[in-house]
Order: sequence, then structure tokens, then C-alpha cells
Amino acid sequence: MAELMDRYPAISDLQRRALKRMPHVAREYLESGTTDERAVARNIEGMAKVTLVPKLLKGELKPDMSTNLFGREYQAPFGIAPVGLSGLMWPRAECILAETAARYSIPYCLSTVATQTPETVGPLVGDMGWFQLYSPRDREVRQDLLQRARDSGFGTLAVTVDTPAPSRRERQTRAGLHMPPRITARFVYEAFCNPTWTLHTLKAGLPKLRTMEKYARSANMATTAMFVRQKMIGIVSWDYLKEVRDEWQGPLVVKGIHHPEDAEKAIGIGIDAIQISNHGGRQFDAAPAAINLLPPIVRQVNGRTPILFDSGIRSGLDILRALALGADFVFLGRPFIYGAAALGRYGGDHTVEILLDDLRVNMIQMGFASLDEIAAYAREQKV
Repeated sequence: MAELMDRYPAISDLQRRALKRMPHVAREYLESGTTDERAVARNIEGMAKVTLVPKLLKGELKPDMSTNLFGREYQAPFGIAPVGLSGLMWPRAECILAETAARYSIPYCLSTVATQTPETVGPLVGDMGWFQLYSPRDREVRQDLLQRARDSGFGTLAVTVDTPAPSRRERQTRAGLHMPPRITARFVYEAFCNPTWTLHTLKAGLPKLRTMEKYARSANMATTAMFVRQKMIGIVSWDYLKEVRDEWQGPLVVKGIHHPEDAEKAIGIGIDAIQISNHGGRQFDAAPAAINLLPPIVRQVNGRTPILFDSGIRSGLDILRALALGADFVFLGRPFIYGAAALGRYGGDHTVEILLDDLRVNMIQMGFASLDEIAAYAREQKV
């Protein structure tokens, strides 16, 4: 691990190596946003503008990064966000990251549209598993999907609500991304240019939406993808969320909240946590930087329920920034995919090590010995 840290000390190093090892369509899927892709850049730029004022002369500090969420102890205040089609970027990425989460005692959230099923990932992630729900129109499908997640050991449910319609991923269209991937001359050329990806993909099989095949009644990727587009997008309402609340006996997170009024409504129906997110800039290009959504929602919630955050996090310092603005916990998506694609089975672990070391160093720079002290700083700033 020390050798890896010398070669890849930052997430950006993993990103560069990862993008070189993926075929073009996978790179474009991972890196793209929607329409002009301003929201992706806005997330990064908004995060970089957050400055923090240290309090010094604290002597030697050994920061404690452990935290408790929903009665469960985690060894760090960050987790692995759900990323659809993770196996397109690197074969078996979900399994690699689930094993990392189990080793480091951090949450891993499996996407409904992952390329591995809850039944496969659950035993690997142990009690660190969360499940992300894209909501089916059919109640029986929803109930069965939730039962499968529960039976596979996933204890926390995150319902994504910021996908009222499929977004226009124009960059992906230009790249020729189709489900299933079309075996064109360009695809064959890309496969030859990325032999490690190709060999691992041949071993694992082409990426498929395996969790959804049961409900599409087909193992054909095109049929399954069409089912997801027609039956899983654009139906979430407050009444729907209430139904999910009644059906899920465990912590329930509403993921994708932007507005303080929506946060208030979520609290009113018994949601266990608010997750602020703009889907990594992949849904609505006019959305503000996600970090700018955080302070007004923190003020509205006023400590009544945990606030989780994702979108635009690329370092341990970014994690600290979000915590110092009032978040209780942070999730990262792209950085963990970079790790898996850059280093294979070592990638998830190395990504965690980068983030832990960066967060630790910057907590010391700020004079923080614990996450409670970061939370106190946030309150002092009257975020």
C-alpha cells in the first residue's frame, strides 16, 4: 500500500490511470453530465470555493474519524455512493467496492441498476450494505425488490428522487453508448486498445442490469434497459414515498433533495435522513453546485435528522468542507470507480486510504480532534 501511495497519492492520479484503462464508451459514461455539462464543473468549482479558518496551537492531534449513523458504527464519515452500470467501467466493480466497505467498516450503497445483484453483493459487504432504489411503478415489483435487498442483508434504503425524467446525456450519445453495447468496428478497436478491461470483461460477462432481469422477464440487456426506462423513472411523489416508508422496516434516506421545503416535507413523513445531491451533475444542468444547497437545508433541518451529502467530492479535504458546512456524512461515487478501474481489486482500498489520510491531515490543519469538533465549528459559523 505504501508503494501505491507513492505512485497514486491523489484521486486525480487514479482518475488518469482509470480513464486510460477503459474503452471510450465507459469513459464517457462515467465522466459525462447532462446537456452542456455545466453542473458537473459547477460542483467541483463550488467545492473549491469553500474556505475554512483553522484554530491552531492545539498540540499533537490524533483525529478520531469514527462516527455513528442509524445506530451503526462506521470507521469514517464517508461511504461509497451508488453508481449505475459500475461494471461497465470495470468488471465486477460492485464486488470490489463491497469488499472494501466491509474491510474498512464504511457503507457501500448498491444501485438498483448495478451490474451485480443484491444476492451477489450482500454476502460481500456484510452489515455495511445500503440499497439505492429507483422506484418501480408496479407495487409488487417494488415490494419484491425491497424484500430481496432486505434478505441479502442491506439494512438502509436510499430512495433516489432527483430523476423525474431521463436526462439528456448527449456526450454519451455521441460516444455511441447503447445497452447492450453494440459490437461495432469502433468497439472492437477499443477492446484491443484496452486489453486488461477486455479480458476481465470476457471473464465476468458483458455488463447487464442483472437485478432487473427478473422483472423485465428477460436476460436480454436491451429489453431490460427498456423496462427500466419505462417502468422505473419519473413516478416518485410524496404519497409514493410514504408507501415506501411503510414498507421498509429500517433506516430510510431520501436522496436528491435540493430545496429546504422538500427537506421539511421529508421530515414530516418520517424519513430518517436527508441526502443532498444533484446526481453528480448528471440530471439537471441548471442545478446549483451541490455544496451551495447544503447550508440552507442545514438551517431548515436544524439538527432534527441527519444530513448526508454527495456530488463534487474528490478528496478528504472536500469531505471536511462538507462536514464543516453541516453535513453529518458524505458519499463519493466517481472517485471509487476511478480506484476500481485504475487498480482492480486493490482500487477500492487505495481510494479509502487516500481519503482517510487526506481527511486526517486536514483535520489536524484545522485543529480538529474529532467529528464532534467539526460539527461544533459548523454551528459556530451559523451555517
